[in-house]
This record gives sequence, C-alpha cells and structure tokens, in this order.
Amino acid sequence: MEAMKLRLDKSFELYEEAKKIIPGGMAGIRRPYNFVPGEYPIFFEEAKGGKVKDVDGNWYIDMLCAYGPIIIGHREKEIDRAVIEQIKNKGFCMSLVQPIQNKLAKKVCELIPSAQMVVFTKTGSDSTTLAIRIARAFTGKKKILRCGYHGWHDWCVEVKGGIPEKLYEDVYEFHYNNFEEVENLVKKHKDDIAAIIVTPVGHPLAHPVEMPKPGFLEFLREITTKNNSVLIFDEIRTGFRFSLGGAQKVFGVIPDLSCFGKAMANGYEISMVVGRKEVMDVVTPPNNVFVSSTYFPNSLAMVASLKTIEIMERDNILEGVKKRGEVFANIINNYLKKRDLPVEFSGAPLMPYITFKKDEEGKYKEYRTKFYTNLIRRKVFLQPYHHGYVCYRHTMKDMKYAAEMVCESLEEVFK
Repeated sequence: MEAMKLRLDKSFELYEEAKKIIPGGMAGIRRPYNFVPGEYPIFFEEAKGGKVKDVDGNWYIDMLCAYGPIIIGHREKEIDRAVIEQIKNKGFCMSLVQPIQNKLAKKVCELIPSAQMVVFTKTGSDSTTLAIRIARAFTGKKKILRCGYHGWHDWCVEVKGGIPEKLYEDVYEFHYNNFEEVENLVKKHKDDIAAIIVTPVGHPLAHPVEMPKPGFLEFLREITTKNNSVLIFDEIRTGFRFSLGGAQKVFGVIPDLSCFGKAMANGYEISMVVGRKEVMDVVTPPNNVFVSSTYFPNSLAMVASLKTIEIMERDNILEGVKKRGEVFANIINNYLKKRDLPVEFSGAPLMPYITFKKDEEGKYKEYRTKFYTNLIRRKVFLQPYHHGYVCYRHTMKDMKYAAEMVCESLEEVFK
C-alpha cells in the first residue's frame, strides 16, 4: 500500500529562512539534496532513545543515529547526568587540563590494541589529519596512500573547491580490497610513502558496505612494515561499534596509529588519535609535530566518553546492538531470498545499507528515489547515499517494524 506524503511545512519554512543566513542552509551532508528533496524533513526538533521527531511533529525510527555517534540512545540520562555534574561541580573549559584527561587515556589504552599513547581531538577530520602529520614526521616521508572517507580537510576532501593542488598532490587513492592497486602504488612511490590510511571496513559513499577480503588488512600491515611506512586505521565509524577495541580487535590486525570518534561518547564531541609510543612520541616536545586547540582539552566530552564506556561494558551494549541488527537483517534477507530484485543489502548487522545495482539505463537512480521516498513516509529514517546504524535503544519492535517497512517499500518500487 502506498504511504501518504508527510506534512513538512515547518521544515520547508525554516529551510528557506536558513538559506538567507547560512550558505546552503546547513553544512554538507545534512543538506536536503543528500536525501529525497521534498520528502524528507530538514529540521529535527528532538530525539529520545532510538527515535527522532521533526519540527512538524513526525516521529521516526532513527537508523542514521546522527551519522554514527549514537550507540546507546539519544538523551541517555546516566551520561547526561555525569556531564551536568561536571558543569555544576567542577567546570569544563580551563587554561590547563583536568585530571579526567589521564583517566580516559588510561582506559582507552586498556581497550584498544594499538593504543599506547593518546591525543584527544574533537572531530574525525581533526584526528585523521593529525595522524597524517604524525606519520610524515615519524618517517620523514611525504606521500600518503588512502582508502575511504577521512574528513573534509585539504589533503583528503573529495570536493576540491578552494584547495590548491599542491595541498593534495602527494595523496594517492586506492579502492578497498584491491591488492593490485596497492602493490602498484607502492612500487611507484615506495621510497617516499609515509603512511597508508584505510577504513578497516569499506564504506564508500553510495556503495555497499564491504568487509575485508581474507588477507587484505594483513597485506597492508605487511607492506607498510616492509617499507618502513605507518599503517593508520581510520576507525571513526567502526571504533566503539564493532568492539570497544575497534575493528582492529575483531580482525586481529594492529595498525601503528588509529583514529576514533563518533560512538566513543554517545554523541558528545570527541575524537582521538592513538598509537604506538615510538610513533606518537613525535608529538612530544621538542619534536616537530605541533597540536593545540582551545577546546581539545574540554572535559565534558571526556566525562561522557568515560560514562559511555562504563555503561557499554556493564550492560554488554554491543551484544545488544548486534542482536537488534540481526533481527532487522534477518527479515530483509528472508524477503530478498524470495524475490529476484536488483537490490543489495550490505553492512548488517551493525551498519546496514540498502543499495540498488547499477544498470546501463540508470534505472537504479529511480529505484533509489522511490524506495527512500516510501521508506521515509513510513517513518523510518535512513539515508539514500550513506549506510545506517543501529543503537541499543532501538527496541526489537522498532527493528521488526523498520525491516518490514523496508520490504514494503521495495514492494512499492517493484510492484
């Protein structure tokens, strides 16, 4: 049954207002063209648990989870209470660091295999850019081999407007799971490769999520060691979601440096670079890597991160997230087995994604638009060009409903 179009009048009104005072109305991936224009809400009003409400009063099952940070749920009382207590009793923005820095760093080093030292930052782009700077300083080399989305800074952003070529001319891209591309790049640049940076799970924009082929991550580990280069895992999305030790703990391949963020504080703004002491020591004075920020040492997100880790360990959160994702995945996979559709379901159970197989006529674009139109009308919030996420506060009922709505929406596309 075709679902009714949503009432989104206030969203559209606020968007028109925003465009007059903010370029594009809002930044980057949250702009309407990244969804289905005219069908998706543009402004949210509030969130609770595993759901979000837009400014027009529509509630949705939130399977984008703020693009990944929400691992437990929105507005977690225990985490928010710890943050509020820090504000009331101690404060959070000071000229010197607070002791909680050490406490969080020690905990991180207990959890993550590659972590012997830590530098705290705020965003994923901060941490990946710092990791590249560290790798270049440690090796004395300048070329970087990269695979995956690593943020919006000059060296890695896909959209090159306003960026001189000289700022990314030493960065070379390869495709995930492509051994041959890596080998060829290493042969060509091996004497000057500072680092290989890769997302341990492949999640290219608008493409299915890929797990590593047997031996791929091991191959990268071996080739960087052989060439005296640094292996960097960008675990901004996978860290604290695949395990508290990151995907590196799951796959058993230990990089020299790792970048974490998103789920490590359940929505509070924090990220970090962790790594081997020998490599991280280049940030120690009088060495030649400088990192400083007014806000990097702020303690609120550190408090939130420690409390998030405490809850995740205590309540076995990741096992619960996985079980919820499996419920969602099983319903969709059983449906797809019965139907011969040009549809790919990848990334389950932790990072689920529905994509459509490309065809010469470009019908996959029509399928995508119609599918995500039907899905949002059924109050399931997913993104057409980005994989989804599962959080602990998604109930089993939420997961069953969301999966059934995926199947219903596919029926509408191909009926």
